[in-house]
Amino acid sequence: MEEFRHSYRRLCKESGAEPQETVLQQLQELPRGRLDLATQSLTVDTCRALGKLLQKEALLTELILSDCMLSEEGATLLLQGLCTNTVVRFLDLKGNNLQAAGAEALGQLLRQNKSIQSLTLEWNNLGPWEDAFAAFCGALASNGALQQLDLRNNQISHKGAEELALALTRNTHLQQLDLRWNSVGLLGGRALVNCLPRNRTLWRLELAGNNVPGDILRAVEQAMDHNQERQTTSRENRARTHVLSKEVQHLQEEKSRQFLDLMETIDKQRKEMARSSRASAACVGQLQEALNERHSIINALKAKLQMAEAALALSEQKAQGLGELLATAEQEQRSLAQRQAKEHRLEQQVGRRAGGQTVLGGVTSGAHALSHPQEAAERESKLLRDLSAANEKHLLLRNQVDELERKVRAQQEQLFLARQELTNTAAELKIRAVQAEERLELEKKRSRQSLEDVEQLRAKEVEHVTRHLEESERAMQERVQRLEASRLSLEEELSRVKAAALSERGQAEEELIKAKNQVRLEEQQRLAHLEEKLRLLAQARDEAQSACLQQRQTVADAQARASQLSLQVEGLRRRLEELQQELSNKDQEKVAEVTRVRVELREQNGRLQAELTAQEALREKVAALERQLKVMAGDHREALLDRESENASLREKLRLKEAEIARIREEEAQRASFLQNAVLAYVQGSPLRALSPQK
Repeated sequence: MEEFRHSYRRLCKESGAEPQETVLQQLQELPRGRLDLATQSLTVDTCRALGKLLQKEALLTELILSDCMLSEEGATLLLQGLCTNTVVRFLDLKGNNLQAAGAEALGQLLRQNKSIQSLTLEWNNLGPWEDAFAAFCGALASNGALQQLDLRNNQISHKGAEELALALTRNTHLQQLDLRWNSVGLLGGRALVNCLPRNRTLWRLELAGNNVPGDILRAVEQAMDHNQERQTTSRENRARTHVLSKEVQHLQEEKSRQFLDLMETIDKQRKEMARSSRASAACVGQLQEALNERHSIINALKAKLQMAEAALALSEQKAQGLGELLATAEQEQRSLAQRQAKEHRLEQQVGRRAGGQTVLGGVTSGAHALSHPQEAAERESKLLRDLSAANEKHLLLRNQVDELERKVRAQQEQLFLARQELTNTAAELKIRAVQAEERLELEKKRSRQSLEDVEQLRAKEVEHVTRHLEESERAMQERVQRLEASRLSLEEELSRVKAAALSERGQAEEELIKAKNQVRLEEQQRLAHLEEKLRLLAQARDEAQSACLQQRQTVADAQARASQLSLQVEGLRRRLEELQQELSNKDQEKVAEVTRVRVELREQNGRLQAELTAQEALREKVAALERQLKVMAGDHREALLDRESENASLREKLRLKEAEIARIREEEAQRASFLQNAVLAYVQGSPLRALSPQK
């Protein structure tokens, strides 16, 4: 509220006016969201500044301006500022004597403002200004935010009540209307009762102190009870519908959440399966790569084995050729040995033949003997040389055969080692292939098992969700059936109540028809009986009319005096405002005394208002007496005499009231003079307690 206070001070300075200290003090002490300026006399400049502030103020929700003595211009400025406000919910304008301009400004406020829900207009003067009040009612008919309206003590007549009834037929948001202590009367009460069947939102209508007959009050009470029951039923139905919608929404959210959880679980399982499949594929790929590597190694070993076998076959062929050569050489050696043995045997036979003969001659036999041993020695040496050469060749061939055999054995050993290594490698590859197949089969089984587990889990989840949804649907259907049964029972009860109301209404109409017939018969009898008395009482009626005219003149005089008193009171109020403004700028010690005097003046003003209200009540009584005189024109002279005596007593009461009002007026004048003397004495510097009231 500090910012609001500074803004108020700034606007007052901009308009060239001084801010009110009491208003600044109240603004400093106010709670947040509430502006309470009750019993503060607000000037026009203050109202103008507050109206400008309220156009843009977004924090105030309650505005209390009761008993602020607002002028018509100040009230108009304030209400114009509130027209564009969108946050104020509660507005209190009690006791500000708002009249025609105020009613028009209120009508403009109700047409433009869409946020005010409670409006208090007690102790104002809106009713006597028929056109302005009609405009106010027209704005009320089109307003869609106001829920509570207080119009107590506003001098609303039956015409104003008719305008209000016309507004209530079109308004669909007002719930509470207080019309106590006005002048609605019989016609206004009937108009309000006739409008209630077309209004289903108003559930509280107060009509006490309006001279409304009891049957109309009972009809209004019944209509209000019916609207209240209807609104209670509607609120209960809305609450139940809201609860059901919340539960349905909760179930839908739960269903969607479970479905999302299930889908998330399935996605996770799919990801897990894909990851396991990728891992299995990677493992299978690694195993396949290892198997391919082993196959390449086996192929290399097979190629080496084939090369070794080819080399072995070539070595075997060489060994076979060498064996054949060796066999040929051995055969030649054997044939050579056989030939040598044969030659040796021939030589032995030749020697045995030569020793038995004689010496046939000396020189011929000696030369022949010498020639045979030389040939034999040459032949032997040749044979020995051939034999040594054959032996050397045989040894060489034997060495070659041994070397070839060693090579064959070495190649056979290498072939055996290669075959053994090939066998071992093939066995290892077979073992690894079997292990890889076993692992692959195990991974396949594991993946199939995980897929089966995931499928079973998904089936269980789907079954659980389906079962839960079916149970929730059954529960919702049962609840809907229960609510439908309760709705049907309520509708049956409502139909029974309507039937009972219709039957009661029919009975009441029958009784009313009977009463009307009986009254009509009695009226006919009385008219037949009193037709003769009417001629005799015409002169009495003229006298009564003259008496009524005199009473009307008296009432008019009383009204004129009352208006004069109200003008005097208004002048005293304005004078008091000026004095309070002067005293507020002085010392704070004298504020309490002036406030006390102002409170006394307000109390006496309230008493004067009460007296004015009493005079209005007396005026209403006089009007009722006039209507009774018109209705009971055919009554006997004794009733007229009683009425005259009653009128005389009323005149005596009016005279007493006028005397009392004159006495109060004198006291007010004395108090005002005392207050003026006190102010003058204070200005001149004399102490206040030294003054004494003038008698």
